[in-house]
Amino acid sequence: MSIEEMLQKLGAYNLHLLLFFIATPTTAFVYGKLHKAGMGNYKPHKYIYSVLIYLASFPGIFASVITAYSLFITRNNLLKVNFIVYILPIISMIITIIFIKKNAELEHLPGFDRLLGLFALLGTTFLFVIIILKTKIWLVFGGTFESFILLIIFLFAILKWGAHMLFYNKSDPKIDIPKFPNN
Repeated sequence: MSIEEMLQKLGAYNLHLLLFFIATPTTAFVYGKLHKAGMGNYKPHKYIYSVLIYLASFPGIFASVITAYSLFITRNNLLKVNFIVYILPIISMIITIIFIKKNAELEHLPGFDRLLGLFALLGTTFLFVIIILKTKIWLVFGGTFESFILLIIFLFAILKWGAHMLFYNKSDPKIDIPKFPNN
């Protein structure tokens, strides 16, 4: 099964996908109203927010990659694609992260730094693909070799940072309710 066939099969479940991509940011918004302000960084709220971010981000990242591939590599017309499969996951991911950011600091959520690293790796990899596809034209028609080398060094630094963020083993910061001394 190709990715295009999988996307067509996903399009058969438009109502289910629509409900999921509406439910994720709605849940983040409603859950933020259920607890006191400033408590999003504490247990169990930070774990619930972390699950919501992952539920929104993985389809959003996948849709971002597929949409960017369709737009820049295959040059498909985005007006002819299924909005619920290509665009709505990205919108849902952004809105979910915005709602969660209002109630919790994202750097304190378990695994968010690794998710940020995954974003950086995918973006850098996509930039590499675009550069490889366009290199001959860029070097021949105006780009200098020195600027190309500088761009490669810059992209390598971003790729190294993204890999570090994705795979490093930092202990989860412990943010718990402070205990008062016994008097």
